[in-house]
Amino acid sequence: MRAVTLRLVGRERELDRLRAGVDALGRGRGAALVVEGEPGIGKTALVKAVCEDAAARGFRVCRGAGDELGRSLPLLPLLDALSTARSDPGATATAERLLARVDDLCADGPVVLVVDDLQWADTATVAVWRRLARLVPQLPLLLIGVLRPLPRTDDLSALRQGVERLTVGRLAEPAVAELVGVLSGGTPDDGLIALAGDAGGNPLFLVELVEALVRGGAIEVDATGTAHLTRDGGPGALPASLSAAIHDRIAYLSAEVRRVLVAAALLGVSFPVADLAAVLRTRVVDLLPALQEATVAGVLEDGRLGLSFRHPLVRAALYEQVPESARSAWHGEAARALAESGAGVDRVTRQLLAADDHVPEWVARWLDEHGATLVAHAPEAAVDLLGRVVVAPHATLRRGVLLAHLAEARFRLGDHHGAEAVALAGLEHGTLVDLHWTLAQCRSMTGRSAETLVEIDRALAAPGLSAGDRARLLVLAARAHWDEGSLDDAERLAVTAMESEDRRATSWALHVRTIVAMARGRMAEALPLFDRALAVAMGDPATADLRLLLQINQAVTLGELDRVEEAIASARVVRHAADQTGNTVRLAQAQSALGQLLLDAGHWDEALVDVDLLPDDLKHPMVSRCDHGVAALIHLHRGDAEGARRHLDTAGEAVPGHVVGSLALATSLELEQAGRVREALAVLVEGMDSVEDLLPDAVRLAVALGEDPSAAVARAAELARDLDVPHRRAVADYCRALADRDPVGLLRAAGSPAPDSLVPRGTDKVGAAGRPLLRATALGAAAVAFAERGDRTSARAALSRAVDVLERLGAEWDLNVLLARMRELGVRRGPHAKHRRAAHGWESLTPTELKVTELVVAGLSNRQIAERLVLSSRTVATHVSHVLAKLGVRSRTDIAREAVRHRVASG
Repeated sequence: MRAVTLRLVGRERELDRLRAGVDALGRGRGAALVVEGEPGIGKTALVKAVCEDAAARGFRVCRGAGDELGRSLPLLPLLDALSTARSDPGATATAERLLARVDDLCADGPVVLVVDDLQWADTATVAVWRRLARLVPQLPLLLIGVLRPLPRTDDLSALRQGVERLTVGRLAEPAVAELVGVLSGGTPDDGLIALAGDAGGNPLFLVELVEALVRGGAIEVDATGTAHLTRDGGPGALPASLSAAIHDRIAYLSAEVRRVLVAAALLGVSFPVADLAAVLRTRVVDLLPALQEATVAGVLEDGRLGLSFRHPLVRAALYEQVPESARSAWHGEAARALAESGAGVDRVTRQLLAADDHVPEWVARWLDEHGATLVAHAPEAAVDLLGRVVVAPHATLRRGVLLAHLAEARFRLGDHHGAEAVALAGLEHGTLVDLHWTLAQCRSMTGRSAETLVEIDRALAAPGLSAGDRARLLVLAARAHWDEGSLDDAERLAVTAMESEDRRATSWALHVRTIVAMARGRMAEALPLFDRALAVAMGDPATADLRLLLQINQAVTLGELDRVEEAIASARVVRHAADQTGNTVRLAQAQSALGQLLLDAGHWDEALVDVDLLPDDLKHPMVSRCDHGVAALIHLHRGDAEGARRHLDTAGEAVPGHVVGSLALATSLELEQAGRVREALAVLVEGMDSVEDLLPDAVRLAVALGEDPSAAVARAAELARDLDVPHRRAVADYCRALADRDPVGLLRAAGSPAPDSLVPRGTDKVGAAGRPLLRATALGAAAVAFAERGDRTSARAALSRAVDVLERLGAEWDLNVLLARMRELGVRRGPHAKHRRAAHGWESLTPTELKVTELVVAGLSNRQIAERLVLSSRTVATHVSHVLAKLGVRSRTDIAREAVRHRVASG
């Protein structure tokens, strides 16, 4: 504690800034702050002091730190800080759990979360820190990152952007003199001050330098209270550097204490005492005298995991005393000792990564047992270690399994070609279904599923294949045929695979059958297959990802069948499940499916939230393109060409052979708005055979250009033969009626009552089937057709209904185009109630934002709100951010205050 207090001399400005953050936290306002400075400058001392102030006020304080030895192991600093054990199958899931943990803690009261030595943190830790920084406006969270100027990586440079930075500089001369006086016990004379100048204003160096002189009897305080150098304080008594000053402190310790400290340095800046005992092959009780001596000497202090070196530079000085070759060997011995003691995979891995390239036989055994866990938690570290082990002579008996782990690790890192090469090498050691799964995924990602079929045929012919393995290989073959477009072969093999009654194979086979049914347009056939597949996959952790995929496709199918509310509810359920498990691949897919459903249902504000929640680097490229298409399409309909162009630029050029419906519609609409109508039509014609959503606009533009729309009309009529899909009937009615300029048919497509004189009673249909934009478009077209026939009364009635829908959607562009056309035809809308969307204030909040606001006022955390509303935590966070912006406030506390004022004002 004394060392911390000493290094706060001259830091009043920095302390005031940090304490202001704690004060604001007490008022419910969070902040994110980066504290920067060179090693030993006092960053950690400052943050420790502020953490003590926060703890004294009853705030929860959580502290973690990066470590050079742990950079390949994701999220260790935050796991330590939040006292959370790693139990999920991957870094992404663990990250989501950590975010939920912070959210829960903030629901209980103000939290200070510190990550020290961020320059050594892994990329996942930095990414979570950045996500938390974006959340501080809505949480009582003071987030502090502490780091040195170097090394400066891209992710750390990005982290510095958008947050407040506090640079801790060198001490000014008056502060140096004050600190030297405290350390020496007197007022320093000019000679001592001049000598202290060699420390360059670095508090750690200054403390070590002056205390080294005191220990050596080189400083004397005279009767007047002046401290000055004695004659013994010559050049030999003065440490030449900070490292030398630290070595001087260590040299005063006994040989046994130094031996224990060197072993501790192998474990990192912080370490559990039990791990140190394991490495030294001794009992904890036998270490206590040495640890007590080191603590009294100011080398060790209480830390997060047990004990910590007082400063990372102290640990570095001890570590560097050991020759590099000896250090590597000692790390290997430490790894074995920790493995034998039952230490966690992360702690053993840290030591193995620092050991030399020679891999003893026990490591192959350990990776055989723990490889799957390591691959899930830290695929980068797994590639390093497994890459060394598989070439070792003693790994022969386990090489196939180890290569399977290595192939999976490479695949997780996106190295599809490398994973494929490893998987092929592994197959030389026998038929391992896991290797075939990895191989099939690699080839599917690179468009080479036909090659997978060759390998699977060879594997199926191998002797001694179990019924379960055979069934799983058949499923792989079925999926490969699906990729190649051979639907009949895919279904046949899937049915065959189900004969084995292997649950995992059966659930995947049923999945193949669902996507075959969807591809054939037989949506009603797919629904019972989903139910069967989900029932079979229930309770098997290995099929958790498949269950999410099945639920996503089930929601899409319900939407295609126009069971819109069920579809949206199902999509929200699976999105929440994917969010809870940290499965970002399925989360992105569920979010995208929900965005498309909300677009179709006319919930455009909600759709814009959902498609923009996840960054593009967490999405498959096709998912990202679909999301940007949805956002661009909404912006274009609302007249925001600039916003649409940003999304279209991000989406990039079209991929040959892959039509993304939302993106094609947005691209076409942008061209239409620019007056390039013929080019707009060409975009739709190119994709309308594979994407039915393009048909209505294709017919509309063809009619506008005087082109023949019969191909699109015929395609719509063909799709409408499936009587289970109401919106397909509505699209067919619309396309045919628009081509014929039939206003009654257009009203039928819109599901709107037609004048009795024009249509026999009882011929109205469901029409646009819950798709308001289609309904508004059909109503508008009917209004134009009536006007062209001179029936202004019917035209005005249809126009009024179209305007009402378009205003509710906020489709300003469509509304303006329709009104302009009707004015040309001499028809103006009659009196009407406007439904303009407010941009700010309580009236601007969407229904979901109002629900979220009510729960924020009730004191629920984001995670609790997500649970209550079946949303993802990210979705809730985005809604809270929108509420803060629309109400013009800065914190959740401010939202509560505004809610009280609003209730009072509303009576």
